[in-house]
Amino acid sequence: QVQLVESGGALVQAGGSLRLSCAASGRTSRYAMGWFRQAPGKEREFVAVISWSGVRTHYAGSVKGRFTISRDNANNTVYLQMNSLKPEDTAVYYCAADVHSRDWYSDSYFERTNEYDYWGQGTQVIVSS
Repeated sequence: QVQLVESGGALVQAGGSLRLSCAASGRTSRYAMGWFRQAPGKEREFVAVISWSGVRTHYAGSVKGRFTISRDNANNTVYLQMNSLKPEDTAVYYCAADVHSRDWYSDSYFERTNEYDYWGQGTQVIVSS
């Protein structure tokens, strides 16, 4: 009932910035939204999450201080601002929605991929050195 479409991925040099967007359509609900990424040959890993209200956020240690997650509920869009990009940030980035959680249970809860109900198709980010 929910469709997520990411955009904004590109090839960028190390130290540069990108802003990813995730547009949601379909059923409207209060849901937390997460960003994950998957590099070639690796498992999908947590990047950031934001509560439905936008008040609570949590980041992976590898991106803390460089990435910022935000959302515009009126526009049904979630963003990931990525600054000071590093080659190790190269991956396909996915947004995901958790439509069932009604509370901020814990940071670790939202790091688990299987807690999310809907996923976007992914957008490729390549950071060159």
